[in-house]
Amino acid sequence: MNLQLDESLATEYNSASQKIRVMSEGWLLSNAFCPCCGNDHINKIRNNVPVADMRCEICGEIFELKSKRNAVGQKITDGAYRTMIERITSNINPQLFVMQYSAALTVTNLTFIPKFFFTPDIIEKRKPLSANAKRAGWVGCNILYQKIPEQGKLRIIRDGKEVDASKVLRRYEQIKKLQTDNIGLRGWMLDVLNCINDIGSENFTLQQVYQYAEALKLKHNLNRNVEAKIRQQLQFLRDRGFVEFVGRGVYKKVIAYNE
Repeated sequence: MNLQLDESLATEYNSASQKIRVMSEGWLLSNAFCPCCGNDHINKIRNNVPVADMRCEICGEIFELKSKRNAVGQKITDGAYRTMIERITSNINPQLFVMQYSAALTVTNLTFIPKFFFTPDIIEKRKPLSANAKRAGWVGCNILYQKIPEQGKLRIIRDGKEVDASKVLRRYEQIKKLQTDNIGLRGWMLDVLNCINDIGSENFTLQQVYQYAEALKLKHNLNRNVEAKIRQQLQFLRDRGFVEFVGRGVYKKVIAYNE
């Protein structure tokens, strides 16, 4: 895999952001495989399709690409807020590729985030554009990258090195077990998963997770029994092989989050 972006693709553009968009998209179309089904390549979708850039013609999954120089940071700028929320809540949101590139225009990291790790909670509404702007009143959004659990960040290129494609596909099959079309249940599952991730040790207790109950109450203020919901989500994660019940209120994290 050639990790160098092709500058010749962007010679007709003046804007730095447009150049990067064209180069990074061109690189992905020429080099990336579909992490959902293993298809050797993905194709370009016609321009101006909301919230999607590419499509796999084998499995039909659609993809969006976001690129940032050096570190991704806590937020990724995205498109229209309303469109993004509509996509997420209707369960036709795209899968996401996040690319990091260097000053020398080489791809340093490529991360794949499955669509079932998206909830409205990780989409931040930006302020409307001012009255003097060309698109006055338009409202964009940010993806709050730090709120996505590590289990949902599947590395395809890490620190300038390719991850074996078979390993990526196996990892996707593992995390696909977390897929649910119910947005409310998805939100609870991801929130509890983040709580577990925040506990530093490999083994953890139910009481340790209960310590996050107040924070979860603030996010899910219609729920009257947060501790029961926590136990439900731990059972969900156990049944899908992400945690193991050791005994006497003790659990173990099973799948390496960053493999």
